[in-house]
Order: sequence, then structure tokens, then C-alpha cells
Amino acid sequence: MNTELDFRLDDLVPADADSEYAEQQFWSGDLTVLTEHHTAPHGSHSYVVAHDGSVTWGVAGEPQVAAIKVARDHSLNTFTMETAYHATVPFAQNWLIEHGCPPDQIAEVGAGFSTPADDLTVRIEAQIRESGARYEVIESQTSDYDPCEAWTLTRDGEAVQAPIRLFLEEGDSNAHTYTLREGAFPDEETALRWLDDRSAPLSQPPEHLGEAAALRTRAALARSAGSSEVPKTASVADQSAAAVPVQRSVQGRLL
Repeated sequence: MNTELDFRLDDLVPADADSEYAEQQFWSGDLTVLTEHHTAPHGSHSYVVAHDGSVTWGVAGEPQVAAIKVARDHSLNTFTMETAYHATVPFAQNWLIEHGCPPDQIAEVGAGFSTPADDLTVRIEAQIRESGARYEVIESQTSDYDPCEAWTLTRDGEAVQAPIRLFLEEGDSNAHTYTLREGAFPDEETALRWLDDRSAPLSQPPEHLGEAAALRTRAALARSAGSSEVPKTASVADQSAAAVPVQRSVQGRLL
């Protein structure tokens, strides 16, 4: 995958004013491609997730991950362009999937970028990416300085309890890895107070606690029956059930 962005718009003109404006907002030198998909054989559509370096010089806290969809009409020599900005890659991938991108074609970030630090991060990323319209984004924040992190505050349309969900991404620049955790809160005010204070661990989603308890019970029954093998998924679920302290390490997520 080429990390330099090419919209492939040679000899094409914007089909409408919105597309013209969207194209003018980008300078290729500011964008680093993280993952992309171009339809074949005629290349009518392109779906791109890119880091926009120009955002770091703008308003503090603004999302830096751009989701870009380009649709080309070669019979009319025109194109349309739609864009949306997100704090983290999975939400950008989700937006592209909701706008027609095949999920398996946009799931993998290219080599050379930070990688997930653990299985729980991989699971939460897939949960977001494949969630459809489940999460309504309320607010997000991206920090380039200590603590370097990105978070997205959402309302979970499927949650029975604690419907406000906080997705917090933190990176380790030395290890070139990152973690992603999900927190659950009864309302927005409680979640924002936690973000300001952080003296308590990030509260885990109630459904994860029940899932972990069931797996621990199964593991205990297996041991009592003389089995030496513990289900591999138990360690991941136990980790999601445990109180997760917030790491204030350098993010290093995108570049």
C-alpha cells in the first residue's frame, strides 16, 4: 500500500459544489494513507482512511483521522467526494463501511504504523468497525501532548445499562503499540467528570462483566473435572472485566 494519497481524479471534474469544496480541503502532502480500497476493474469508487497532519496545526483537540469516499462517473467525467473526520481509525473505517466499502477491504492498516498491544484492543476495534449505526458520536478529543491520546464519547443504541460509552486509545511510542479500552457510564456528565479526574479506574461495560464471570465459571468447572486446559478466551474476557488503569504514555498511534 502506498502511503501517499492519490485520489485518481485525472480528467475528472467535481459533480457538485460540495465535492469541489471537499477536494479543495486536502493537500496530498498533509495526508498519510493508513488503509484504502479502490474498486476494480474500472475504479469507480475509492475508500480511504488517512491521517491529516494539517489538523495538528489547527484547533486543539480536533479529530485527525479522515475517512474519504470518492465516486467516479467516467461516462460524464465527473466525481463526487464525501469526507468525515474521526478521533480513531475504527470509527473512520465504520463510516466508510456504512458508505458502501466492503468491510474486509478496509479492515487492515498498512505496515509501518503502530500495532495493537493486545487481543482486547483488536476485539474492541472490530466491535466499533462492525457496529453499523450502533454508536452515536457525542464528542471526541485528540491530544498530541502529554497525555497523548484520543477518545470518543458515544451513546450506545444497544446498551441496556450505562448507555454512554467512552472509547479511549493510548499509545506506547517506545513499543510502537497502542491500547483501546471501552468504558461505560450512566450519562455524559459522569463520563466527562471521569475524563477530567481519572482518579478511579475506567468502568467496564456491564455486559462484559457478565461474560467474563461465565467464562471464569466454565474454567473452574473444567479444572475441577481434571482438565488442564483453560479456554483461551478466558484471559481476554478477564482482562476486559478487570479494572483498567489509565496509562499516560506517549501515543505514537498514527505516524
